[in-house]
Amino acid sequence: MPDTCGPLPYLLPWAAAEERVMPLRIAVFVDEQGVPADMERDEFDAVSLHAVSETAEGQVIGTGRLLPDGHVGRLAVAQEWRGCGVGGRILEALVDEAVRQGMEELVLHAQVHAEAIYLRHGFVPEGPVFEEAGIDHRLMRRNLVR
Repeated sequence: MPDTCGPLPYLLPWAAAEERVMPLRIAVFVDEQGVPADMERDEFDAVSLHAVSETAEGQVIGTGRLLPDGHVGRLAVAQEWRGCGVGGRILEALVDEAVRQGMEELVLHAQVHAEAIYLRHGFVPEGPVFEEAGIDHRLMRRNLVR
């Protein structure tokens, strides 16, 4: 694992993010997790803001997206960068943007094996485990109203 978790993520619209984030999303979701390639892109990419975390050399090491309705999704971190906080920094960048936009809550479908990261960032599990793209998930929410 690298010594540092890289710089803070920044946000981009899909037109600027697509070329940067799709190789990582394909590596994580399609290649590692077996999500069908035709499910990885959807109509929500174009209307979402995409967080990008990259090394000083420009290698994208993490990404996630915020939909206009307050859903967070497609949080992915390059394998060699997992465990040092990249995902948490991306998540908090998306939370900060949601607060800036005046959203009252965020909702996401957490992969069950990754629930702990969302718990650490204030998300609360809700309801039973369900399957999505062949992977167990749980609905989680975070209230943004203080």
